[in-house]
Amino acid sequence: MTSTLLTRRSLAAVAAAMALCSVGLAAHAQQRVIHIIVPFGTGAVQDTVARAFNSELGAALNASAIVENRAGAGGTVGAAVVAKAPADGSTLVLAAASHNIAAFLYSKLSYDPLKDFVGVANVGNAGYVLAVASGMNVSSTADFIKEVKANPGKYNYASAGNGSATHLAMASFLAKAGLQMTHIPTKSTGEAVNEVLAGRVQAVISSSIGVMGFQDDARMKLLASTGQTRSPFLPKLPTVAESGLPGYAFDSWIGLLAPAGTPKAEVERINAAANKVLADPAIQERFKRLGVEPRSQSAEEFQKLLRADWDAMGVVVKASGAKID
Repeated sequence: MTSTLLTRRSLAAVAAAMALCSVGLAAHAQQRVIHIIVPFGTGAVQDTVARAFNSELGAALNASAIVENRAGAGGTVGAAVVAKAPADGSTLVLAAASHNIAAFLYSKLSYDPLKDFVGVANVGNAGYVLAVASGMNVSSTADFIKEVKANPGKYNYASAGNGSATHLAMASFLAKAGLQMTHIPTKSTGEAVNEVLAGRVQAVISSSIGVMGFQDDARMKLLASTGQTRSPFLPKLPTVAESGLPGYAFDSWIGLLAPAGTPKAEVERINAAANKVLADPAIQERFKRLGVEPRSQSAEEFQKLLRADWDAMGVVVKASGAKID
């Protein structure tokens, strides 16, 4: 009798354990997965920013937020993936200025950068830096302009790819200064910077994070930041405008976009989660180490910023004369 009772109790315990295990597995299987598409390769500012807060964003949304690099064609390959994804908040793109630039740069796109997306959360602002290979032997923006102007077509500049923000930043710089250089597109900001460090290319306008670690490197010289004011991360570095090219400025928002048609409630839910994560001092410190100023806005405010940036990038592309068929 005792043996039978123990057997029954043992079986009951096993059944209970199996039930709890099944519930746990089901909960795990049902956990939502959010795909954050980065339209550039590793080392690009969007990539480093995405990986600086994706885990915390996922936790805030009770989901798993996975970063996926879909590089190519100046960010348009990754953007196209998101434009065609289900409008349910499960697929986002961490975009930047190059997103709107593409509309004016490419003659054909499979999507509309403005109409096919909705702004979800502005997460930061990225500055850029004009840097040159030490072999150019220049020490200021004014020196750089003088040297390139005296040798039209002699020098090259690298970028993170055709249509990238690093491409347009330099193209508009050259147009405003009346200079000629050969564009050498690469697959990422890191690769573009490496080309300058190796001396194979003479200049680059890189995101701040791409060159901050080379301030004391003899192979490269940082000439100026490209924002309207000096970078808080490189305060001793003058702006391009104050050191040789008045009126020039270029920086970039960084934010999450979702496919157009994503329900407003879902957009606001993700926005609230992103803003909560960005309020964390630890996350803010991570962003600052990457040379990115954290930003928090409502989804509506971010959408207004995107529209204003659309108009501004149209002017930048037109001024640069850049075009990609």
